[in-house]
Amino acid sequence: MSKLLINESPIMIIPSLALKIGVNEAVVLQQIHYWLMKSSHVMEGRKWIYNTYKEWQMQLPFWSESTIKRAIKALERQGYLVSGNFNRSKMDQTKWYSIDYERLAELDREKEGTIGQPPAQTELFNLSECDGEQASLTRAIPEITTETTTERNAPPFSEVIQYLNEKTHASYKPRTKKTQDLIRARWNEGFTFADFKRVIDLKTAEWLGDPHWNKYLRPETLFGTKFESYLNQKSRKKKWNEEDFDLDD
Repeated sequence: MSKLLINESPIMIIPSLALKIGVNEAVVLQQIHYWLMKSSHVMEGRKWIYNTYKEWQMQLPFWSESTIKRAIKALERQGYLVSGNFNRSKMDQTKWYSIDYERLAELDREKEGTIGQPPAQTELFNLSECDGEQASLTRAIPEITTETTTERNAPPFSEVIQYLNEKTHASYKPRTKKTQDLIRARWNEGFTFADFKRVIDLKTAEWLGDPHWNKYLRPETLFGTKFESYLNQKSRKKKWNEEDFDLDD
């Protein structure tokens, strides 16, 4: 039998959750949920855990630290992950994490059924049944299965371009090869549909009313190599120079 077939603790992905927030984000959120159930650290009425990006990468060795950092920041941005600093020393910048289960429950009400729950034959831990045991945060997740969603493997070309057209009053085609290549490249880097929408929203608010910059509200500019920097910019207008972009007219 192959040594690659379930001889170690696997990782769980709930398809409906991954479809809503992204595969990477769903894996990280499930990992944090597991450790929260083992945590005895309770502050501000909720359980917390702490870990460095390097320690997360030890648990998820198939990803780079930058991929894990991007997934965590996406979860914070979407409001599912709460972070704080409860360290005794002000110099200690180790981040503590908790899950906003109320925010996550909103996904349950967006579709029929319960999102984030496994099939009936799979049982997840219940926070209310935890024994409060403090666990080592660098060992693998136990008793978890892996599933890959068809939806994640197929980038949402039509949805992204439809949203872009609605926001910019344009008529780009989702089947254009160059456009699909750009979206696929960002999708394969772990970005989600919510990330595409955020970039479109930010740049539309900034450029749409500017007669010079509104021409750059196009797939090759928005979804190019500067996608991540656009995603993480603050929501404010800024005066741009052409040298800030790779503009391939």
